[in-house]
Amino acid sequence: MTPGVSPEERLARAALTRVLEPGDERGGEWLRRFGAVRLMALLTSPDAGREQLTDVREQRLGGYRIRAVAAVPERDLAAVAEAGGRFVCPGDQEWPSQLDDLGAARPIGLWVRGRPDLRIWSLRSVAVVGARACTSYGAHMAAGLGSGLAERGWVVTSGGAFGVDGAAHRGALAAGGATVAVLACGVDVVYPRGHAELIGRIAEQGLVIGELPPGDHPTRSRFVLRNRVIAALTRGTVVVEAEYRSGSLVTARAAQRLGRFTMGVPGPATSGLSAGVHELLRGEGALVTDAAEVIELVGDIGDLAPLRRGPVLPRDLLDPVSARVLEALPARGAADGGQIARGAGTTTDEALGKLYELHSLGFVERLGDGWQLTSRATPAGSARRGGT
Repeated sequence: MTPGVSPEERLARAALTRVLEPGDERGGEWLRRFGAVRLMALLTSPDAGREQLTDVREQRLGGYRIRAVAAVPERDLAAVAEAGGRFVCPGDQEWPSQLDDLGAARPIGLWVRGRPDLRIWSLRSVAVVGARACTSYGAHMAAGLGSGLAERGWVVTSGGAFGVDGAAHRGALAAGGATVAVLACGVDVVYPRGHAELIGRIAEQGLVIGELPPGDHPTRSRFVLRNRVIAALTRGTVVVEAEYRSGSLVTARAAQRLGRFTMGVPGPATSGLSAGVHELLRGEGALVTDAAEVIELVGDIGDLAPLRRGPVLPRDLLDPVSARVLEALPARGAADGGQIARGAGTTTDEALGKLYELHSLGFVERLGDGWQLTSRATPAGSARRGGT
């Protein structure tokens, strides 16, 4: 930690993570206006607070006060330290400045487990998110993206959930790479329980982070609000399988609002699990199929995906005149040099010269005074002539 954050500021921010829900923009405005130490003083001093905090209903303010009085930040800081973690605040050297793009919805601070530096890791990170109840195809694509990105030195960020999230994390870990799990609960809470081993591995090899203090459990709204942090931390978000109503699309839309890259992996047109992804791709989302295509978007100049094309056939290497002469031969039977020249739009002498070249390459053969395609050229010629 740097000396830029005082112990009093750190304690106050730690306390406020028990007072304000993630993404509370009203609380974020108060925090900007008063600072963390002053805000906690206002919330725990009814007389002073009522005069200053006038832009909220009494009932809501009362809820803030109850939580502020009950907060014991020293205990939370000790709990996260016992779990091998720390509390990172704005102003710390480790604070990822891209989270500031969230404005009033910026996290008060982040509870972090793991040794790596969060700010450094966030500089080259990509979010891979998607359906919890994904198909085997979705799990395969997510794991491939996770390992491919990790092998190329990128940090894979996701939410630690079942399905696509877990597959992306495992792909990165299998490649010996870096991965970050952003939780909707305390970083010492295992959720989902079935991912206890996975989250433990992430904490050992990577980072487990969250806005909620130790011991706090997830709720439906906290999952949704967690997604804005995933979007803000990363250079871009890739969605692998998502229905129309999906938290993964919430992450993608947050990324779009923040000016980050938004990408989707297409699935079968008949799959409801890919319907949300396809809707994203019809808008501003970019279609990607592997890690190289993701990096081409989010990476530096020159990080280009390899050129994609089908296999190079021998006829693809012919010069234009030879190709026209070959095209002029009938699919079945033979033709003389004059007929072939007319079909190719060239002179008879030039056509004959090219026919002898094509003969040496095995495309054509002599049949009396005429020329015909060989078996090497016939299948392609038959398909061409048949219009398939």
